[in-house]
Amino acid sequence: MFVVVLTYKKSLDVIDALLAEHIRFLEANYAGGVFLASGRREPRTGGVILAQAKSRQVLETILADDPFCREGAAEYEVIEFIPGKVAPQLAGLLE
Repeated sequence: MFVVVLTYKKSLDVIDALLAEHIRFLEANYAGGVFLASGRREPRTGGVILAQAKSRQVLETILADDPFCREGAAEYEVIEFIPGKVAPQLAGLLE
Protein backbone atom coordinates (compact mmCIF):
# COMPACT_ATOMS: atom_id res chain seq x y z
CA MET A 1 0.00 0.00 0.00
CA PHE A 2 1.16 3.53 -0.70
CA VAL A 3 0.57 7.06 0.47
CA VAL A 4 1.27 9.58 -2.27
CA VAL A 5 1.85 13.16 -1.12
CA LEU A 6 1.57 15.76 -3.88
CA THR A 7 3.10 19.21 -3.46
CA TYR A 8 2.12 21.91 -5.93
CA LYS A 9 5.06 23.47 -7.78
CA LYS A 10 3.02 25.91 -9.88
CA SER A 11 0.40 28.52 -9.04
CA LEU A 12 -3.16 27.62 -8.15
CA ASP A 13 -4.24 29.17 -11.47
CA VAL A 14 -2.25 26.45 -13.27
CA ILE A 15 -3.55 23.78 -10.88
CA ASP A 16 -7.15 24.89 -11.42
CA ALA A 17 -6.69 24.82 -15.20
CA LEU A 18 -5.58 21.16 -14.94
CA LEU A 19 -8.13 20.14 -12.31
CA ALA A 20 -10.85 18.67 -14.57
CA GLU A 21 -8.30 16.45 -16.33
CA HIS A 22 -6.74 15.50 -12.96
CA ILE A 23 -10.19 14.46 -11.67
CA ARG A 24 -10.67 12.24 -14.74
CA PHE A 25 -7.26 10.69 -13.99
CA LEU A 26 -8.34 10.03 -10.39
CA GLU A 27 -11.68 8.55 -11.47
CA ALA A 28 -10.01 6.18 -13.94
CA ASN A 29 -7.69 4.90 -11.24
CA TYR A 30 -10.51 4.49 -8.72
CA ALA A 31 -12.34 2.45 -11.36
CA GLY A 32 -9.18 0.41 -11.91
CA GLY A 33 -8.94 -0.36 -8.18
CA VAL A 34 -5.63 1.45 -7.69
CA PHE A 35 -6.78 4.50 -5.73
CA LEU A 36 -8.60 4.03 -2.43
CA ALA A 37 -8.88 7.62 -1.14
CA SER A 38 -7.71 11.06 -2.19
CA GLY A 39 -8.13 14.70 -1.36
CA ARG A 40 -6.64 18.15 -1.04
CA ARG A 41 -4.16 19.11 1.63
CA GLU A 42 -5.17 21.94 3.92
CA PRO A 43 -3.93 24.56 3.40
CA ARG A 44 -4.20 23.98 -0.35
CA THR A 45 -0.57 23.18 -1.10
CA GLY A 46 -1.12 19.80 -2.74
CA GLY A 47 -2.97 16.56 -2.17
CA VAL A 48 -2.80 13.03 -0.81
CA ILE A 49 -3.68 9.72 -2.47
CA LEU A 50 -3.98 6.36 -0.75
CA ALA A 51 -3.21 3.69 -3.34
CA GLN A 52 -2.64 -0.01 -3.75
CA ALA A 53 -0.56 -1.21 -6.66
CA LYS A 54 1.45 -4.32 -7.51
CA SER A 55 4.69 -2.40 -7.04
CA ARG A 56 6.11 1.06 -6.55
CA GLN A 57 7.25 1.03 -10.19
CA VAL A 58 3.70 0.29 -11.38
CA LEU A 59 2.35 3.13 -9.24
CA GLU A 60 5.00 5.56 -10.46
CA THR A 61 4.10 4.70 -14.07
CA ILE A 62 0.44 5.43 -13.28
CA LEU A 63 1.32 8.73 -11.55
CA ALA A 64 3.32 9.81 -14.61
CA ASP A 65 -0.01 10.02 -16.48
CA ASP A 66 -1.43 12.56 -14.02
CA PRO A 67 -1.71 15.92 -15.77
CA PHE A 68 -0.21 17.57 -12.68
CA CYS A 69 2.90 15.44 -13.26
CA ARG A 70 2.98 15.81 -17.04
CA GLU A 71 2.82 19.60 -16.76
CA GLY A 72 5.34 19.79 -13.92
CA ALA A 73 2.67 21.31 -11.70
CA ALA A 74 3.28 18.99 -8.74
CA GLU A 75 5.95 16.75 -7.30
CA TYR A 76 5.16 13.40 -5.73
CA GLU A 77 6.47 11.69 -2.62
CA VAL A 78 5.56 8.00 -2.65
CA ILE A 79 5.60 6.30 0.75
CA GLU A 80 5.18 2.54 0.82
CA PHE A 81 3.80 0.85 3.93
CA ILE A 82 2.36 -2.49 4.98
CA PRO A 83 -0.87 -2.02 6.94
CA GLY A 84 -0.86 -4.11 10.08
CA LYS A 85 -4.10 -2.89 11.63
CA VAL A 86 -7.13 -1.08 10.23
CA ALA A 87 -10.59 -0.04 11.38
CA PRO A 88 -13.22 -2.78 10.91
CA GLN A 89 -14.79 -1.01 7.91
CA LEU A 90 -11.38 -1.11 6.15
CA ALA A 91 -10.64 -4.79 6.82
CA GLY A 92 -10.42 -5.49 3.07
CA LEU A 93 -7.15 -3.52 2.96
CA LEU A 94 -5.41 -6.28 4.90
CA GLU A 95 -6.10 -8.88 2.19
